[in-house]
Amino acid sequence: MNTSHDAFPSRRDVLKFGLAPLATGTLGFAAPSALAQQGPIRLGAIYILSGGAATYGQFARQGLELALSEINAAGGVLGRQLEYSMEDSQGKVDIAINAARKLVFQNRVDALMGLDSSGVANGLVSVVPELRKPFVITHAASPDVTGKLCNSYTYRVSVNINQHMSAASQIAVGTGARRWTTIGPDYAFGHQSWEYFQQYLKQRQGNAEFMSQVAFPKFGAEDFTPFIQSVMQAKPEGVLVSLWGGDLVNFVRQARNLGFFEQKMQILLTLGAATEVLSALGEQMPQGVWAGTRYWFAAHADNPINQRFVKSYVERHKTPPSYNAEGAYAAAYLYKAAFEKAGSTDGAAVAKALSGLAFEAPNGRVVMRPGDHQAVVGPTWGKLGAFDKNYGVRMLESVRTFTGEEVTPPVAETGCKL
Repeated sequence: MNTSHDAFPSRRDVLKFGLAPLATGTLGFAAPSALAQQGPIRLGAIYILSGGAATYGQFARQGLELALSEINAAGGVLGRQLEYSMEDSQGKVDIAINAARKLVFQNRVDALMGLDSSGVANGLVSVVPELRKPFVITHAASPDVTGKLCNSYTYRVSVNINQHMSAASQIAVGTGARRWTTIGPDYAFGHQSWEYFQQYLKQRQGNAEFMSQVAFPKFGAEDFTPFIQSVMQAKPEGVLVSLWGGDLVNFVRQARNLGFFEQKMQILLTLGAATEVLSALGEQMPQGVWAGTRYWFAAHADNPINQRFVKSYVERHKTPPSYNAEGAYAAAYLYKAAFEKAGSTDGAAVAKALSGLAFEAPNGRVVMRPGDHQAVVGPTWGKLGAFDKNYGVRMLESVRTFTGEEVTPPVAETGCKL
């Protein structure tokens, strides 16, 4: 589906006129019951809350709080209110594991959600079954957590690397570039982004070439100059850039100074349309460059759930929601549906209820695929266009939002064996 900025109301219109309300019962309301005597249902969230990627945790918190305020105002879940506790993963596996255990054994949460780093996700999922609480991943894109590392308690509601790179390969074919290289973080996310991009592009463009001169700066690097220069000297026709967060912000600023974006090559910023990045860079973000995101707030203008989500989020925070805000928001409603389907908050029962569950989210109807627990969803790609003073970000042009069905590989190819 192709959408455009013109089809979506501006922040000024959102605040002035409001948007159409949700159809009655779209998200479902729980009736009060004796279960209210049991106290609140608690969600435990783990995100990066410090360092260069802390804005991702901030956006996730805002999305989660918005969802809980809506759910609680409508009567809660099973007659009980929803609350949350949040811990800082610091982007480190050991700290994230300790945070999960603290949330379960000290804070007594009923379910877990979160994670920003693919490396952290890969390290944590093996511990999840012993905690006996469902875990919904809302950001980390490692294909392994719904692939070879999958388990009965772990789910993902957001776009993974497979889905995102399948879409990226389709964008790449359209650019006409044939010889590609990459700049990405030197851990699972960067390497797997390049691996799957090559796999999908080769399938779609048999004459595609992939250069041996690649650049993988460490996550959190401050100086990207040598990597930028090495790629420019290699003279590729296309560059896949999978840096994200503060790394991508620093990279773009340094790359502009070095003339990187003036070179005769196609550039794909895989997460360049993340609101966290767009807000930080403002008009420094180069126009005309392809940028991707796992959710684009202006790409679902005909969805009343997205209309309400964007309207409420902008009213609260004066900025459009990021994909991390949307992921946390969607996870709260996913858990609401799972608790109600299970009729309890028992960890095993809720985990089982999540399998095959379909619910309505800002990015449309989402199905949690039973075979690997991956949501069948797709990303949005577009070219960075004009700067919108109301939103404080560059908007996307030539927008293409992919369906989950067209970018999600079959379960048999994921390596998941539940």
